[in-house]
Amino acid sequence: MTKERIRVLIGSPIRQKPEILDRFLTSLLRLEQDPMEITYFFIDDNQEEQSSVLLSEFIRKANHVIIHNIHRQDDYIRNETTHYWNEQLIWKVADYKNKIIQYAIDLQYDYLFLVDSDLLLDPHTLNHLIAADKDIISEIFWTRWQPESRPHPQVWLKDEYTQWEQARGEILDETQKEERYQRFVSQLIEPGIYEVGGLGACTLISRRALIRGANFKPIYNLSFWGEDRHFSIRAAALGFTLYVDTHYPAYHIYRDSDLHNAQLFLQATDANSSIPEVTLSQLEKHDEESLGRVTQVNRSARPSLTLTMVLKNEANRYLRQALERHRSYIDQAVIIDDGSTDHTIDLCLKALKGVPIRLISNTESLFHNEIELRKQQWRETLNIHPEWILNLDADEWFESSFADELPSMLQQKEVDLYCFRLYDFWSETHYRDDEYWSSHKYYRPFLLRYQPDMIYFWKESAQHCGRFPVNVFDLPHHLSSIRLKHYGWAKPEHRLEKYKRYSQLDPEAQFGWREQYESILDDSPSLVEWEE
Repeated sequence: MTKERIRVLIGSPIRQKPEILDRFLTSLLRLEQDPMEITYFFIDDNQEEQSSVLLSEFIRKANHVIIHNIHRQDDYIRNETTHYWNEQLIWKVADYKNKIIQYAIDLQYDYLFLVDSDLLLDPHTLNHLIAADKDIISEIFWTRWQPESRPHPQVWLKDEYTQWEQARGEILDETQKEERYQRFVSQLIEPGIYEVGGLGACTLISRRALIRGANFKPIYNLSFWGEDRHFSIRAAALGFTLYVDTHYPAYHIYRDSDLHNAQLFLQATDANSSIPEVTLSQLEKHDEESLGRVTQVNRSARPSLTLTMVLKNEANRYLRQALERHRSYIDQAVIIDDGSTDHTIDLCLKALKGVPIRLISNTESLFHNEIELRKQQWRETLNIHPEWILNLDADEWFESSFADELPSMLQQKEVDLYCFRLYDFWSETHYRDDEYWSSHKYYRPFLLRYQPDMIYFWKESAQHCGRFPVNVFDLPHHLSSIRLKHYGWAKPEHRLEKYKRYSQLDPEAQFGWREQYESILDDSPSLVEWEE
């Protein structure tokens, strides 16, 4: 029997300079991943646009990527001397980390690996930490907190940052403290696994620890500075021993002046020592397998195809059937999860396993204002520089001939837009055909070759704004004979849900057709049997 792969969520709240973030993402790509299934969860709180672009481009380098956009307007000051934190910033980051923890719990990951975005990792790090078989363990790194100070590890023995042994009630002079401090750090220089009292920033946490309550919430009767103190104390109170590993120290880019040595670190820890520079942009110029990167499906014989979808609570409908059909011909997917409360995200990751995914999770749904939701979908899709875009809903798929004809459709040079007839199924075998439901008599755009030099415009409508910009018909287009099947109306309970939704979102039928809304609940509509 084949043993299931270990599922690991790598999480990081990110507000970072592009130069540092570029190297951080590079080090993530180099992590050994066998025998693991890795998903990346980034909270994008960047103020510099180029940093958000780097996260968007990461989808082309990794398989499963979830990006949660926040972008709060608060100040985080750092310079060549130090980083300046305040209470608001600390607990904002703690909240971000707790969101990642909750996601790891909900989707039943075996481990969560929380990593700060100014760290570089040795490729062996994650495998080694998992092999240590500890519930909570950090990989060590060293930082000069002030430019002229000596390097300190990010772990400590007790209280806020005490790095020497001192029994309760014991009084030590400064010489004794220094002697014990030297004993502690000398131990950490030797490769090993050591028990500590506090840790953070580069931490592997088991599912057992997460379920039992390890998190970054502030402990109300504790005045210690920093969310890692509260995490560590809570974990110890829950009965977990904290450990640090020192076999594969990470590198901390604390200041811009650390960037030179950061590059040397990447070189020194890269399996292919013949590569003089290893940055995210340069990785593309080298063999993917020799660099330990995820090899994507090779479809070089034709332009790439990006599937894009907007989803909300689709796990118990037709999403699995749709994705299983699409995965055979798409190269990547961009998915907006619009505030699902079921396991829609988990289903996407499983159904598209092995297919690169950029998954954006909205904390609050935008469906009440569809134009903003579709614009978001468009922006996120363009962030991965698509060639062809296939825009479908979670309950739609083409008849079987589509897969066969698709390569020639994508390779030809004359047409930039394909339009199809959509058939609204009222059961598993019949579609509706009457004066209110006749979408199959018209052609609508679903497959677009993106033209980066074109200026696109949208129909500014809160509902029924269209999936693509309204001026895509300015492009050379073709009316395809291939039919698109839509199962969103196929079950009575789903029709009732949609009727209630339209009644709530568009009570005056300002954006739609009142008679069509009312016809959703017809007892005996005109149905036609589907013939493939």
